[in-house]
Amino acid sequence: MNSVVNCAVYENGRKVRDLDINHLEQMKILAGQLIWIGLLEPSQEMLAPLQRQFGLHELAVEDAYRAHQRPKLEVYGDTVFVVMKTCQWLDGELALGETCFFVGRGYLISVRHGKSLSYRSVRERCENVPGKLKKGEDFILYALMDFIVDNYFPVIDALEEKVEELEGAIFENRDQHRDILSEISILRRDLLAMRHAVAPLPDICQRIIRFDVPAMDKNTQPYFRDIYDHANILMDRIEALRETVKSVVDSKMLMVSMRQNEVMRKLAAWAAMLAVPTAIAGIYGMNFTNMPELTWRYGYFTVLGVIVVICLALYWRFKRSGWL
Repeated sequence: MNSVVNCAVYENGRKVRDLDINHLEQMKILAGQLIWIGLLEPSQEMLAPLQRQFGLHELAVEDAYRAHQRPKLEVYGDTVFVVMKTCQWLDGELALGETCFFVGRGYLISVRHGKSLSYRSVRERCENVPGKLKKGEDFILYALMDFIVDNYFPVIDALEEKVEELEGAIFENRDQHRDILSEISILRRDLLAMRHAVAPLPDICQRIIRFDVPAMDKNTQPYFRDIYDHANILMDRIEALRETVKSVVDSKMLMVSMRQNEVMRKLAAWAAMLAVPTAIAGIYGMNFTNMPELTWRYGYFTVLGVIVVICLALYWRFKRSGWL
């Protein structure tokens, strides 16, 4: 697998040429130029020369190589290190990935891990608007972060549809042959993963907007305010979904309890009817010498008739009260 997705140098918002990452002499940062490197699950051997060339901090490089970091923004000297989670809804399941960004004066390096859409479309859109691309590396960071955040919305839409489908299945009694509680558990896990991906974003954007972060121009800060707004909208939707899932669980447990009560009522009704012949048979099965009706010619048929009448009366009463 080729770990280098793209590597090019730009000047005044226009692509000058592609670069060969194996030739570090091409990676010199010149005034007015911008180097944009895209990597996919690179090896340590590939990151080491870039670390030396751009002066990347060893801790940030280690995080970018190992991945599995929470979303964050860290500043190492003149380099900004940003980590974001990527999300996709694939074949009815949540697929997670991670992307790390190294941003400094004259360069931006993205390191992508796991499931993620390609950033080729972002690069093409930026190249089609050289007036904005010439703003620099901070605008590229905005474009990539905005692309990631925009792809959260289809995932939230899919989760909302899943919640509505589960809720409908419960109330329409279409869940007899499904493990609803297991599906709800998976749904809650996915919502928690989405919350972990989105929750740190407002703080990241606020740091870029309010504080003097290296490589971030004040003219680009309003763009990150848009990401901040989107992140807050996503958080509101996630929290609303989590509350809805809680209500779905409560509804499921209530429905289960109601069904159990219904079964218990039916069992109690049948037990009451069975108690009549059991009690009468028990009385006449005691085999005492002196018992009334033992020598009566029609005693047997009379007892059977009494049992049938009493059971029918009980059945009618239970049926009328909704127990059967």
